[in-house]
Amino acid sequence: MISVAEALQRILKAFGPVPAETVGLGEAFGRVLASDIHARVTQPPHAVSAMDGYAVRAGDVARVPVTLKVIGAVPAGALFEGEVGPGEAVRIFTGAPLPAGADAIVIQEDTEAGDGEVVVKESCKAGNYVRPAGLDFAEGDPGPRAGRLLSARDVGLIAAMNHPWVQVRRRPRVAILATGDEVVMPGEPLGPSQIVSSNGLALAAFVRACGGEPIQLGIAPDKEEQLAALAAGARGADLLLTAGGASVGEHDLVQKVLGEQGLELDFWKIAMRPGKPLMFGQLGGTPMIGLPGNPVSAVVCSLLFARPALNALLGLDRPAHPVQQMVLGGALPENDRRQDYLRSTIAVNGDGRRSATPYGRQDSSMLALLASADGLIVRPPHAPAAAKGELVEVLSFADLVPGL
Repeated sequence: MISVAEALQRILKAFGPVPAETVGLGEAFGRVLASDIHARVTQPPHAVSAMDGYAVRAGDVARVPVTLKVIGAVPAGALFEGEVGPGEAVRIFTGAPLPAGADAIVIQEDTEAGDGEVVVKESCKAGNYVRPAGLDFAEGDPGPRAGRLLSARDVGLIAAMNHPWVQVRRRPRVAILATGDEVVMPGEPLGPSQIVSSNGLALAAFVRACGGEPIQLGIAPDKEEQLAALAAGARGADLLLTAGGASVGEHDLVQKVLGEQGLELDFWKIAMRPGKPLMFGQLGGTPMIGLPGNPVSAVVCSLLFARPALNALLGLDRPAHPVQQMVLGGALPENDRRQDYLRSTIAVNGDGRRSATPYGRQDSSMLALLASADGLIVRPPHAPAAAKGELVEVLSFADLVPGL
């Protein structure tokens, strides 16, 4: 068996960013930027008013009260053609360009309007309530960089920088193949020894949450010909995920059948729990991760290995396993030679620190516990017993995959 760290290192060597595609900015949210953005305009393009009020010369209002002649008005989107001279003012509204000659804004609350004139009751300095040209950004300034997962804020900034189209990484195509005679799709008739399949649907949702495009190949029965036929559908995919059949039992056919189809196997056992029988190799140029059939193990292994692989395909620069230190909410015994990932709840203690409490039973068949958990406590191999209150490393689901 190899370690989790070595397995991840060997997997990631097989992946690089997929090609880029151009999309309209309205479709860019949640996509990964493939090229740097630079501003195509200056914002604001001119010095503008930050408030409704009067554009004045600061020197004219150094001593107040003072009465100024109002020579015009300028709303946002318009431009005052004249120039503000001594003793003059222009009525101005938020966002309107500052008239020539003026260097400050007196807000309307500090004035009293008259017939063709305004009384200024509060003095101000030059630059008061004036947004200078380029305050936000200037033409050519850098915006979001390649490799960034675009948020709503990023989309707004790119729009302001006058980019209607952007280059993003295309969504990686991930083929998903579940296996086993014992599983059927939800809603289908159940035989006496069959169970409902959750792996295919859970993995498809996982792939979408990670920014990929799932391709469901179906459920392959434990028959070599049918497994080989369904696996052929992975040609052209960026990644093949199989669920089940990754061990070496007489009914675990994935390794045998795909080996006959040209699978170049790298490894198939990891010193971890849950998820020991995890397989990795190349099938006709397509990287393949063979996940355990157990639904909990399949999801945990997807988080630890498929998610970093998808990050690499998308060109995302972020930690593979972003652990946080939290207070342990319950005692743990010493660990054996396998690295444990314990389903846990996360809460905030009275002192404001986050605590992680493992479930008392960690049976890998218990999918309901995974669904109710907030994260995974990471227990290194041969970790000594840990008492309640000690610090432990935790993988929070919220930090790994939104929507998981």
